Amino acid sequence: MARAGITPERLTRAAAELADEEGFDNLTVSAVARRLGVRDPSLYAHIRNARELKERVALLALEELADAAAAAVAGRAGRDALVAFADAYRGYALGHPGRYAAARFELDIRTVAGSAAPRHSELTRAVLRGYGLPEPDQTDAVRFLHGTFHGYVTLEAAGGFRHTPRSADDSWAWLLDTLDFALRNRPRP
Repeated sequence: MARAGITPERLTRAAAELADEEGFDNLTVSAVARRLGVRDPSLYAHIRNARELKERVALLALEELADAAAAAVAGRAGRDALVAFADAYRGYALGHPGRYAAARFELDIRTVAGSAAPRHSELTRAVLRGYGLPEPDQTDAVRFLHGTFHGYVTLEAAGGFRHTPRSADDSWAWLLDTLDFALRNRPRP
């Protein structure tokens, strides 16, 4: 019997908040139970194990990130869409570090298919339509953008840019200008 007041949604939200505060790697069923003021067995009415708890946080994070990116790029094209998309990505990663880490959690293929994960690629491709890239360049560009964004925000979140005279925001703007230039000037076969 499920404990009154604990729902799968409340459990997932509490786990996501805890991941942001303590780190996704530190997320455990016991820690979430303590946060909710219940004993561990109370949560097993809603989840099978710790892996399922992490999967739920990952799915929530993917959904939230896709929603933020979609709202940011709506009605935009070209460089404006690229900047809005990138800023949404960076803002989410820095504002929700545990959830952002969860979005990188390995999910099985059936779970991915029913999640917001495919939306990330579709949104990136929508941004790239403004650059007129044919395949396979478009697939390469999706990987290029995600790799660049992930690398930058990972270094930034770890404090990698604190000890330089140039602000991380200024470098981010430079990075986006450079990406835009690269995408607009990609040699065509």
